[in-house]
Amino acid sequence: MYDRPMHSASIADILRRAVVIPVLTIERAEDAVPLGRALVEGGLTVLEITLRTDVACEAIRRMKAEVDGAVIGAGTLLNVRDLDRAQEAGAEFFVSPGLGDSLTRAAIDRGAAYLPGVATATEMLRGLDLGLTHFKFFPAEQLGGPAALKAFAGPLPQCRFCPTGGITEENATSYLALDNVVCTGGVWMASSDLVDAKNWREITARACKSAVLR
Repeated sequence: MYDRPMHSASIADILRRAVVIPVLTIERAEDAVPLGRALVEGGLTVLEITLRTDVACEAIRRMKAEVDGAVIGAGTLLNVRDLDRAQEAGAEFFVSPGLGDSLTRAAIDRGAAYLPGVATATEMLRGLDLGLTHFKFFPAEQLGGPAALKAFAGPLPQCRFCPTGGITEENATSYLALDNVVCTGGVWMASSDLVDAKNWREITARACKSAVLR
């Protein structure tokens, strides 16, 4: 369906715009626009909508059309079909929990701003062989947290990371202090209970605090 490279910002450029990327699992399409606006108002402009719900692509479309100043990405891509759906919805960057061969090659061939997940040095080497330098370190806390990323910096100095998984407002700064960490992913600023309650004011307040963590 997409047989020509896309012209888009690189994943490096997009990640540099962020301190924290909210990882959003949206259950109701009508929440997408007020949620996006609340986060952007708080200073978080790079937003990842996971493809874990039936309304995810519709949420991407609505945010892309109606939330000024936001860069909207799609997360939890598992295969090329997910990449197709996310691109059709208008996503500007694409995040996967792993480094699957077919998905990774399709994303590279299309010139997509792609952030694959890695957990080991072997996976990082595979990514480097394919020309990638930016990775989602996932699940970060379970894999050893900041100590693990600090250890990777010596043998793999070209790698840059967005750690995700178990990141909280309390521990995010220990990741952001590392030279090989560009930004982190997290859910605390837009937790499901706040979204269910449509507490956009509190989400904005949490976003404001998160935007200045570095």
